[in-house]
Amino acid sequence: MAQKGVQLDRETFSCSICLDLLKDPVTTPCGHSYCMNCIKSYWDGEDEKKIHSCPQCRQTFTPRPVLVKNTMLAALVEELKKTGLQAALADLCYAGPEDVACDVCTGRKLKALKSCLVCLVSYCEKHLQLHYDVAQFKKHKLVDPSKKLQENICSRHDEKKIHSCPQCRQTFTPRPVLVKNTMLAVLVEELKKTGLQAAPADLCYAGPEDVACDVCTGRKLKALKSCLFCLASYCEKHLQPHFDSLTFKKHKLVDPSKKLQENICSRHDEVMKIFCRTDQQTICILCSMDEHKGHDTVSAAAERTERQRELEVSRQNIQQRIQDREKDVKELQRQVEAINRSADKAVEDSEKIFTQLIRLMEKRSSDVKQQVRSQQETEVSRVKELQEKLEQEITELKRKDAEMKKLSHTEDHTQFLHNYPSLSALSESTSSINIRPLRYFEDVTAAVSELRDKLQDVLRDKWTNVSLTVTEVDVLLSQPEPKTRAGFLQYSRELTLDPNTANTQLLLSEGNRKVTYMSQQQSYSSHPDRFTKRYQVLSRESLTGRCYWEVERRGRVYVAVAYKNISRAGISNECVFGFNNKSWSLYCDNNSYNFRYNNVKTPVSGPQSSRVGVYLDHSAGILSFYSVSETMTLLHRVQTTFTQSLYAGLRLSFWSVGDTAEFHKLK
Repeated sequence: MAQKGVQLDRETFSCSICLDLLKDPVTTPCGHSYCMNCIKSYWDGEDEKKIHSCPQCRQTFTPRPVLVKNTMLAALVEELKKTGLQAALADLCYAGPEDVACDVCTGRKLKALKSCLVCLVSYCEKHLQLHYDVAQFKKHKLVDPSKKLQENICSRHDEKKIHSCPQCRQTFTPRPVLVKNTMLAVLVEELKKTGLQAAPADLCYAGPEDVACDVCTGRKLKALKSCLFCLASYCEKHLQPHFDSLTFKKHKLVDPSKKLQENICSRHDEVMKIFCRTDQQTICILCSMDEHKGHDTVSAAAERTERQRELEVSRQNIQQRIQDREKDVKELQRQVEAINRSADKAVEDSEKIFTQLIRLMEKRSSDVKQQVRSQQETEVSRVKELQEKLEQEITELKRKDAEMKKLSHTEDHTQFLHNYPSLSALSESTSSINIRPLRYFEDVTAAVSELRDKLQDVLRDKWTNVSLTVTEVDVLLSQPEPKTRAGFLQYSRELTLDPNTANTQLLLSEGNRKVTYMSQQQSYSSHPDRFTKRYQVLSRESLTGRCYWEVERRGRVYVAVAYKNISRAGISNECVFGFNNKSWSLYCDNNSYNFRYNNVKTPVSGPQSSRVGVYLDHSAGILSFYSVSETMTLLHRVQTTFTQSLYAGLRLSFWSVGDTAEFHKLK
């Protein structure tokens, strides 16, 4: 009994921080005593929080208490040292059958000083120290040593008969038979010989991005695992008790995480192991009995299991989508290669064809040049030949004129009469020269100019088809029609009206964007593209691809699109927008709408507006009309196949003097 009293005296006068007899003892306001240096060092570590606490009872003090040496306690400690009672018998520190043993000690175990309700582990004085020194452990609930900690473990889910890997926690049933890996053993021995087993120390220390070991003091090592029971992270050395001690083996180890403290309830400082389905959040046991009382709650593990199944289904869906998208990417890559090959061949073939056309034009140019030069030479030769004859005739006539002059001055009448007959007879005169009123080779220039104009017309007409063919190369399916005006404006086109197509009763203005029905005819020149009897006009610009434009109207207006080859002359339906298979039109007035194609009329309902939006997706064969105000309302949509490029058209009603329609500026 005396020995037991000695041990009690030693514990009474020991510092719970250094576990040695008190040196310069001081007493905190809560009544616990410590070495002066020990409690100062402990509080120095809490200065940043500005709240200081007792390492044993956790009572907090603000401001930091002033410490004064307890002289009476110091005297008692000195007296204890003199009597030699401080050297307690070692056997009295070891755990007996009735004692609670330290779960961390190996070999002969020491008595436990405290049990932790978070770790569910009992600790001796030495191994308990971490709970005082490490911030993560300071929140753990310590109680007197208890043998009933395992009652906190669910008997249903106890895994003690299941063997697991210490690192990945994969479980095995039954216990696996172990066989030495001889190849690995040889490699390890070889590694030892080369000295490579000693990794550089710096590689083991934790950097700013790493999870540090919570137990290490000074420069901390990288954490190898984090424990969801202890809510602490451990390096390889400090993790070892979790592999050696049976009690620790039930702890859940995961990869190192910086978010362990997120598992602690900020209100109750308890581990959150319950999931509230009502509020969709994790809570602690105290929360479930407080503000979450009566809610639909399950264990976090059970909710995780259910969510894990959902996650696996989602992952399978994602993986399937990934596979589908990878197939799509490969298909698109094949399409890219095919497009490039086709485009390269089209460019090569086009260059050959245009080269042939250029050579043909050059040959025709050379032929014209040769013909002109040949004709020039022929005509010049004929003219010069005639010119020589005339010059010879002039010479002969001059000679005779001189002889006649000489004869006329002869005084001898007999001589005069003798020579006169020979001089008076004139040689046959060259026929008179008639030069036709020709323009020489100017007609050739006119003919070539006419050829040029015709070629330009052909190129212009055919080029539209070529351009349309190019733009209709569409590997991908057409994109969906926009849903908002901002989406439509991405495809906006600035359009102008073609004066050569306008009926003479129509006046164009505002840079040929606006048309007005007039009572007087306008002075337009004659042109084959002009609508002669119908009050219509087409845009100058052709429409291919995806286009959007808006028409601001006043009065009765037909908003239309048409092929270029729509008839222009006369009053037949072949000339009227919407009355044939070459045009589509939407009639708008202040009370109603109607759509017409190929002389089939379709009533259209929708909000009245002075502005109509038109959306065209040429390759997809979509033509849509919208009522545009604060919002856009679909009036009518056409799904067809367009075989030619289109032109925007406007038609005004008969005798609607002053009615107008205008392509609205969108940019």
